[in-house]
Parts: sequence; structure tokens; C-alpha cells
Amino acid sequence: LSPGMESLPEAVLIRILAAIPAVDLVLVCRLVCCQWKNLVDGAALWILKCQQEGLAGAESEEDAENWQNFYFLSKKRKNLIKNPCGEEDLEHWGEVENGGDGWKIEELPGDFGKEFPSEEVHKYFVTSYEWCRKAQVIDLRAEGYWEELMDTTQPKIVVRDWYAGRRDAGCLYELCVKLLSENEDVLAEYKSETVTIPQDNDGSWTEISHTFSKYGPGVRFVRFEHGGQDTLFWKGWYGARVTSSSVTVEP
Repeated sequence: LSPGMESLPEAVLIRILAAIPAVDLVLVCRLVCCQWKNLVDGAALWILKCQQEGLAGAESEEDAENWQNFYFLSKKRKNLIKNPCGEEDLEHWGEVENGGDGWKIEELPGDFGKEFPSEEVHKYFVTSYEWCRKAQVIDLRAEGYWEELMDTTQPKIVVRDWYAGRRDAGCLYELCVKLLSENEDVLAEYKSETVTIPQDNDGSWTEISHTFSKYGPGVRFVRFEHGGQDTLFWKGWYGARVTSSSVTVEP
């Protein structure tokens, strides 16, 4: 320690530490001495970092049990589904079931369709006259969510998907998401009902979402699967349309 550092008032020391990247605080600074370890493990430093970086919700999280985890989870929050809108064809989607004429990617709004609520979404996946399904498995450790965080904090895992039908065709849609262990045992599961969209619907997009919480220790993977088909068995692509799928880990 440089001379005088140990005699600094704690409030000043916290301000200095708050300027250091979070990873260095946890891996390096908390090993310096007892006082620094207590500060890095305490709430005041992380509350300050949250405020400095404008992390939403920090003010309302009076009872956030662990500000350090709140900071890390807020900073890392991103969609863990790759290629959610078909910009890269079927890249990153595995276990693909191509019933009928199989999956196809189309430009919004598509025939007899409606624009998506967000201007950032330009394409969607569309299903055919027999069941089309596709899945993606997210490796939480590879995405930076370490074991202790998943096992102890058990942050919320929020799943969202959007689906629509064509106005001139009826269709079916399903969503199934599983939280898996190291050995891919199912620790928690959400399965939507089979959604039926009638023929002569208005073509509008509907969001479906589910939040996993208090799911217990051991979660290492998230398996996201969705699919659909038309109900008229018309050749081509008259089935459910899906886009903007997301899985986020949130504080």
C-alpha cells in the first residue's frame, strides 16, 4: 500500500475504489488487506458504482441482498439467444424439426401480416403445414454466470418470445423452456399451452413471457424451444411466425 492509503477516511477510499473495474475489485483489490476486503464485500462501494453508472432500479433496490451481484447482473444483462430474428438464417438454432416444407425466414410484415412493434426487428421465422420446431441451448457459465451466483443468488431468468399468424390462415404455436443441470437433468420447466390462432385473425404480434425464480441450485444451461404449424395443411408457409426470442438473466 502506498503511504497514507490506510489513513484515508473510508468514504474517500470507497470513492477511489469505485473508479476501478468491478472484475479487478473482486479478483485483486479484495486481496490487498482486511479493510479493502470488507469494503469490496460491503454494500456502500457497489451502491456507489450502481449510482455512478446509472444502473436502473438501484434506487428501488433498498433490500437488494447483495449489491455486488446486483451490479454484475445489471451490467451483463443481454439477450442470450443468438440470431433471435432470423438475420443469420437458421444459424445457432439446433435440433431443428422441419415438418412440411420446413422453416423459412421472411421479411416483415410478410403477406397478410403486420409490422412488428419494434422497428429494430426486420425478419421472422415461419412454420409450415406440419410441426416445425427449433431449439437453442445456452451455456450459462460460458456466458459468464458463475456457479456460486447461479446456486446462491439464483437470479431471475426471464424468457420472452413473440408469435403471430397470417390473417388468411389459422395456426398453432408452442413454447417450452427448461433449466438444466450439469448432466442436463431438468430442474425447472415452463411449457405454454398450445396457442391456437384462428383463420381470419388480425395478424398482430403477441408476446409470451415467463420468469424463473427460486429454482434451486445446480442450473447450468437453459434450453429454449419453440415451434408451430398451420391448421389448414396448405403447402408452403402459412403457419405460426416467431421472432425476437430472448433469454435474460436479471437481478
